[in-house]
Amino acid sequence: MTAPAFDAGLILSPWVLGLLGLCIGSFLNVVIHRLPIMLDRSWWRDIADQLTDPEAYQRVFGAKAPSEKEHFGKSLTEALAAQPALKLTHPRSRCPACGHQIAWYENLPVLSYLVLKGRCAACKTSISPRYPFVECLTAALFAAVAWRFGPTLTALAWCAAVAVLVALSGIDWDTTLLPDVLTYPLLWAGLLCSLLGLTVPLPHAVWGAIAGYLSLWSVYWLFKLTTGKEGMGYGDFKLLAALGAWLGWQMILPIVLSASVIGAIVGIGMKLSSGLREGRYVPFGPFLAGGGIAVMLAGPQRVLGWLGWA
Repeated sequence: MTAPAFDAGLILSPWVLGLLGLCIGSFLNVVIHRLPIMLDRSWWRDIADQLTDPEAYQRVFGAKAPSEKEHFGKSLTEALAAQPALKLTHPRSRCPACGHQIAWYENLPVLSYLVLKGRCAACKTSISPRYPFVECLTAALFAAVAWRFGPTLTALAWCAAVAVLVALSGIDWDTTLLPDVLTYPLLWAGLLCSLLGLTVPLPHAVWGAIAGYLSLWSVYWLFKLTTGKEGMGYGDFKLLAALGAWLGWQMILPIVLSASVIGAIVGIGMKLSSGLREGRYVPFGPFLAGGGIAVMLAGPQRVLGWLGWA
């Protein structure tokens, strides 16, 4: 008896990858919620270490560290140690209102939300609709990638990139933070996929990374020198560098243009609806990610044709 042949057309079809996207989207909700907390704890541990290091204080301030500083550092260390362990994989998800541990059948992507009518099974507290939104968005993007590239390794690579972009967008929207632990792997993965022949030629990827970073870096410093204010964060430079590694240097301008247009529309809408956060700041990362995904799905040749560069 011969083993059944691997049907790449079925396994990597839009329907199957869309279903996979639903499951991945459920995990991305965990990443969006927990990763910023994990990073905050890590940074606070670094602060505690500095507070309890008299030699570091001596080097910086040229004087002996006051005793209250070290006492506060030890108290901070103890407070951090008392926090329950938190990783992306454990503990199991719980309702933040009542602490109810979510069973597996209450955590099925989209379906559980509909069955529970958007409420906790125990205390009936409302569950944010963003959870099924992220799941459906990831599913739709995975299916679109499968439709765009067909049953290929390129499709799988772009599904992975899209998952990271969705996570980065959610985190940036919540915290105005684009974590290096996601942007750097996305950048290196883009260069590796180029080297393997899955995306753009390697010189295009390298120059795309360089152009992506330096373009926003230049705008940042021009704006800061002109106004004395910071218009964006360094994470935006790294994200555009990563997108340049995946799509090539020619796509940098289309990505920025599309991101700026979408960002302006959303910002105006939020202003009119009084939805702008304190400081009237709208994170740029989600729009950069959206611009990169839009350019990828449209295809470089079509985008260049629209710009009259083809």
